[in-house]
This record gives sequence, structure tokens and C-alpha cells, in this order.
Amino acid sequence: TVKIWDMETGAVVRTLKIHLNVSSVAISADGKRVVSGSYHRGVIWDMETGMEVRTLAGFGGISVAISTDGKRVVSGSDYDIEIWDMETGAKVRTLATGHSSQVSSLAISADGKRVVSGSDDTTVKIWDMETGAVVRTLKIHLNVSSVAISAD
Repeated sequence: TVKIWDMETGAVVRTLKIHLNVSSVAISADGKRVVSGSYHRGVIWDMETGMEVRTLAGFGGISVAISTDGKRVVSGSDYDIEIWDMETGAKVRTLATGHSSQVSSLAISADGKRVVSGSDDTTVKIWDMETGAVVRTLKIHLNVSSVAISAD
């Protein structure tokens, strides 16, 4: 399950009865959708009703992120990064395999042009969302468990 709390009161607002072993959750900027990801299933949920909106067919990721405009979901799994259409649930693109181990964390730039991925292969990669090309690789020397992008 995934629980959604009111940050002011600490009260549980909604409980989503989600598939087993959820490894990552993302909330759309407008607060209307939640995406949950696991090795076997990606699901888009309606935040207000708590109902499943659609399943991402063929999903297999442990990390998820949602673009600021709410149009794309990005998922990362063993080596691949996939881009999904939020409205239809269709896979839009698979980014070229760039990691040699599990993709553990993802972030999307505010303008939606870049995806940043962190991996257990001790690298952070910056991707062009449109072309799928790796723009830059940063060697970290430790497994990367979390990445973030500043608003500017």
C-alpha cells in the first residue's frame, strides 16, 4: 500500500491498495496523479479517488519520475530507461542502454528536456529526453541511490 498524508495535520488522506513490492512513487506537479513502480508493474493512479487509471504495459522499473507538465513518466530498471505517455500509458521511447547496472534513481528537468539517472554502476547520466542521447556521464565512485535537479 501507499499512504498519502496531509502535511499540516499528519492525517492519512488516502490509502492506495497497490501491487506488491512498490519501490518508487512519484506525484504529478498538479497533484492529480500518482505513479507507482515495481519490478513487475507500473500503475497510474487518480489521487482524488484512489482508483487505478491505467497500467503501463511492459513496465519493469524500480524508479519513476513524472515530467513537470504531467505528460511523461520516466522509469528505470536494470539497465534501461523508458519514457511513457501519461495519458495513454503507451511506451514512447527506450533510452539507449547506458548503465551497466540497476537504475536506482531518476529526475526530470523542469523544462522536460533532460533526464538524470543514477545507477549502482557508480555513474550519473544526463540524457536528452527528445533524442535519447547521453549528454554527459559523471563518475561518482559509489553506488548512486538518489538524484535531483535544481529548478534553475
